[in-house]
Amino acid sequence: MIREYRLKNKLTQEELAEKLDISWRHLQRLEYNEENTTVKTLKKIINVLDIPNEDIINYLKK
Repeated sequence: MIREYRLKNKLTQEELAEKLDISWRHLQRLEYNEENTTVKTLKKIINVLDIPNEDIINYLKK
């Protein structure tokens, strides 16, 4: 889901990572569900990418 919205917003991993104040490698792991994130980082992702609540709920259920 993160990757999908990042691409919709026409951002590279590096650009989004910079906006989130995380490393691009951490972002890459999040995009491929290799790592969990904190609530703080998830909130930043939601705000920066403007992700709808329904999509967030579905993402968290997985």
